[in-house]
Amino acid sequence: MGSADPKIIVVTRKTRLTEVLERFQTRGQAMFLIARAHEIEAVRREPAQAKGRRAIRGAGAEEEDFSAYQAEDDAYRRSLERLERELDFGLQVQKVDRSFLPNLVFGPADIVVTVGQDGLVANTAKYALGHPMVAVNPDPARIDGILLPFGTEEAANAVRAVLDGKARYREVTLARAELADGQALLAFNDLFIGNRTHVSARYRIELGRLTEPQSSSGVLVSTGAGSTGWLSSVFNMAAGVGRAFHVGSGGAPVTLEWQDPRLAFVVREPFVSRQSRAEIVAGLIEPGRELVIESFMTSNGVIFSDGVEADFLEFNTGTIAHIRAADERAKLVAADR
Repeated sequence: MGSADPKIIVVTRKTRLTEVLERFQTRGQAMFLIARAHEIEAVRREPAQAKGRRAIRGAGAEEEDFSAYQAEDDAYRRSLERLERELDFGLQVQKVDRSFLPNLVFGPADIVVTVGQDGLVANTAKYALGHPMVAVNPDPARIDGILLPFGTEEAANAVRAVLDGKARYREVTLARAELADGQALLAFNDLFIGNRTHVSARYRIELGRLTEPQSSSGVLVSTGAGSTGWLSSVFNMAAGVGRAFHVGSGGAPVTLEWQDPRLAFVVREPFVSRQSRAEIVAGLIEPGRELVIESFMTSNGVIFSDGVEADFLEFNTGTIAHIRAADERAKLVAADR
């Protein structure tokens, strides 16, 4: 193979079982602690007169509590094993855990195969810009897979289509937050701008000619791909509050197409006071426009993307963020159906 030959990069993530075993060291200890948590919760829910008669759970009950973790892990490993056999195109196949993505150097012709939940696609897309991504659902019985058009048995054909130049693609608009010093962060689904704790975020927000100081639980900026995720939960909350207290229109949540060049933003739980207002609480960031936010937080201000709090920009006093649709786009291989 020449230096320009593509690699197939298979991006994986740890299963819940792997993470549990890393935390508790042994399977027996993990099984015991999970089962014990269920026992304590069961006691809390029982009528007082029945607590003295409750039977002691045995090892079989512990195994039953743990079985979901094992079943998920088994299904994931079967999927990876099948992919390892079927992605044999005479090319190098490199398996990478998602935690190593920030340091991974992609070759110009590499093809990326993600194997996991929708969040893995979002986490990977920011680092694999411009590269074809084949998103595989390893466990359709447990994973909805809105971003995952391919089952394990279809992945090889999708990769072959890319190699043959016959693949169809869906481009996805990304969001970009950029600071004055040049630091920037991309988001596949959404950006969060606020305080890393439950303390209110203080900042000034600007959209076009409108500007105001705010105090809130933070600002959420969503792409089209993310509009069915965190953004939709904000609409669900607003609709539920409206129904409970008979206020508001109860309209349907706003969703955008993945390729829509606009971004949607909402201010979470804005508070009105002598020093803060709540007029700019939601809207669309049109192409060529920016949402500008200046931090008034002396500490703990952050901007993170796609729910990954460990990968963030500091956003404290004196920092101004410019938020817009990114020039770069993600490139997802589409299924022929």
